[in-house]
Amino acid sequence: MTDTSSSNPPSEGSRPIRTWALDDRPRERMRALGPTALSPRELLAILIGSGGATGSALDVGERILSRVQGSLRRLASLPTAALEAESGVGAATASRIQAALELGRRAAAEPSDANDRIRGPRDVFERMGPLMRDLRQEEFHALLLNTQHRVIRDVLVTRGILDASLIHPREVFRVAIVECASGVILVHNHPSGDPTPSQEDRAVTHQLAAAGKAIGIPVLDHVIVGEGEYVSLGE
Repeated sequence: MTDTSSSNPPSEGSRPIRTWALDDRPRERMRALGPTALSPRELLAILIGSGGATGSALDVGERILSRVQGSLRRLASLPTAALEAESGVGAATASRIQAALELGRRAAAEPSDANDRIRGPRDVFERMGPLMRDLRQEEFHALLLNTQHRVIRDVLVTRGILDASLIHPREVFRVAIVECASGVILVHNHPSGDPTPSQEDRAVTHQLAAAGKAIGIPVLDHVIVGEGEYVSLGE
């Protein structure tokens, strides 16, 4: 395995990256060695593009990582305003960084062709956990399944505090009917990291399960995503 901990260029200081030796520039290093050989600071520098009066793109990347104590997961949950507050990061750069992190999340959550069938709540957690575990607010999703229990579509129903009065069954089942879904799995996250279901979680489950039963598209489960763990209300 490549050790990326010592992959930073030697003592180039805060000089612009364009003045460095070619072999030390992050883009050239990635072309020659591949992205796995680069440190997080270098990968961020490629997204940042160029620095400014406060230092090179590598310096800006280092400051961003310091803000999140070197944690890429904390960086992934950092608000746009916090990124833009860093000297050398504007709206365009912040958007590039967040887009790259979101692509990484989606790639981690994307199942292989052999494993895209939902067999139980563990499969739901492995699919949705990487997408939802670091969110700073609750998101409520509905996974629409076909007769083989493969996911047809992931529908974002609502974002914010879960409230049965705000989640109308039509928001879930209108799309399920159009997509000819044979079943629905409800999924939402607890930003606290504790997936223990609340009374409101149970109320939403009962409300949507009753609606699904009435129209013939059953709610198969409701999975709550926490920090490294989950709770299945179906179980």
